[in-house]
Amino acid sequence: MADQYAQSSEDIQLSEDIQAKTIDLPAIRWEEPAEGPVLVLLDQTRLPAEEVELVCTDPPALVQAIRTLAVRGAPLLGIAGAYGVALAAARGFDVQEAADALADARPTAVNLAYGVRKAQEAYRSAFGNGAGDAEAVRERAAAAALAAARDLHREDARASAKMAENGLRLLDELLTGGTHRILTHCNTGALVSGGEGTAFAVALAAHRAGRLRRLWVDETRPLLQGARLTAYEAARNGMAYTLLTDNAAGSLFAAGEVDAVLIGADRIAADGSVANKVGSYPLAVLARYHHVPFIVVAPVTTVDPETPDGASIEVEQRAGHEVTEVTAPQAPLAGVEAGGGIPVAPLGTQAYNPAFDVTPPELVTAIVTEWGVVAPVTADDLGELCARSRQVTMS
Repeated sequence: MADQYAQSSEDIQLSEDIQAKTIDLPAIRWEEPAEGPVLVLLDQTRLPAEEVELVCTDPPALVQAIRTLAVRGAPLLGIAGAYGVALAAARGFDVQEAADALADARPTAVNLAYGVRKAQEAYRSAFGNGAGDAEAVRERAAAAALAAARDLHREDARASAKMAENGLRLLDELLTGGTHRILTHCNTGALVSGGEGTAFAVALAAHRAGRLRRLWVDETRPLLQGARLTAYEAARNGMAYTLLTDNAAGSLFAAGEVDAVLIGADRIAADGSVANKVGSYPLAVLARYHHVPFIVVAPVTTVDPETPDGASIEVEQRAGHEVTEVTAPQAPLAGVEAGGGIPVAPLGTQAYNPAFDVTPPELVTAIVTEWGVVAPVTADDLGELCARSRQVTMS
């Protein structure tokens, strides 16, 4: 039955003082030094070797940070997009131009465009309704865009907490034995969220409740978000975790060592098809064959009713050198600059490098959101949950 953990409007209004336990440096923050507003990002390309912040003083710098994955993860991209519009407005850039560039920086992640448009609408509304001199109107419109970005940031933190609660409840109902062995792919923790994440937040809730037996972490080739980022977050939270190569997952299932698969999503189509980091679809196939629940954890903002099905999802194709080269560690190797690549394939080798793959709804056991759980996954039930969330949000 769909939506079995639906929340009332009162339930969803978590207290404003929720503070997510996260890493030493937040994944994203807005600062206003004397020389003007900036958006400060934890540079995820430098992890786990270094916690280094990247300061964006203008929208083009943020677009570059998004494209290079210095900032990444569907919910956080939405937050970054909203702050990017606020940055453009505060710094005197063409807001429309900046918004378009930000929204197009990564085509698959629907949250990015959502966050951009949310802040842009606030800016336009304040600008259109403004009275007084042009500078005063511009300042009020910029303030409105920033307020919208901050609201989205807080909303995502609250959503993360509710997803963790709903996801753990679902795991406890689906699984027996009291403790859970969870396999995850890519990174879905505090590095992708205003709170503690999506799928990772569920595993973290299980850990805190004493019900996480093992977190299996796919390395997530070719950019190793699992090895570099999820293992980093798991270690910092004291979780029992083990890293594995992506192609070892099958043997792990065959050995009966996986109780559930938990992943996030970059876009969920109206029919329940899920686009997530490439390598997710093979896990869904393995999970179905081995009768293991395959659970997607994502906020309702990741559901795109304008995308009818999986075939309609635009899948980002990334540069081939991410496959044919291995990125050097932050401490330079002899003859290789930090951030450079070590060739692992013959010169001129062509590479197939989609950033995402698409899992059809029939392979998804459940979609966990802050508003409830959809299980089984159908277009009608998913649409009903999203419609209710929009009604309460607008009321």
